[in-house]
Amino acid sequence: MALAAALIVPAVVAATSPLLAWRDPIYIAASFAGVVALGLLLIQPLLAGGYLPNLPARSGRRLHAWVGAGLTAVVVAHVAGLWLTSPPDVIDALLFQSPTPFSAWGVVAMWAVFAAALLAVFRRRLKPMIWRRFHVTVAMVIVVGSVVHAMQVEGTMGTVSKAALCMLVLAAAVKIMLDQRFRAGLPRMAGRAGR
Repeated sequence: MALAAALIVPAVVAATSPLLAWRDPIYIAASFAGVVALGLLLIQPLLAGGYLPNLPARSGRRLHAWVGAGLTAVVVAHVAGLWLTSPPDVIDALLFQSPTPFSAWGVVAMWAVFAAALLAVFRRRLKPMIWRRFHVTVAMVIVVGSVVHAMQVEGTMGTVSKAALCMLVLAAAVKIMLDQRFRAGLPRMAGRAGR
């Protein structure tokens, strides 16, 4: 229930935002793609960590992969929509020449999303420990870049709902990172205790 509220409230605020009045449908779609992407960033660590009730860990990890693919598609839709409405702004952002600081954060997060997708494709060719380290590192870049990007954009989501969702995204990402480090340390600690 709380997760549903965290995802639905920002979407409703965005849908009723006066900033969308007179906007092109493509721009509105691109804007909502950004809102959906931020919501998926909250779901991802909850699935990976097995934190969602009534969902077996194995199913959660499988769903995590599908949501990751969806996140990649939504990011592409977000950028493509902005490209169609204003190509020069997107080019400036991609070249890190945009006067708006939020653009650079968004571009870094975008490339990190693509890197995570590429890692997922080649997961079986990498050693599990190496894959996990790369994946967690890229995931944190995605989270930090996306949160800073969202907070700096004066957009449709509304200040309070956007800040609340961003805080939840950060908290979920930090929680799973700390839990994984703790779990990784358990075998070492157990080994030392047995000596």
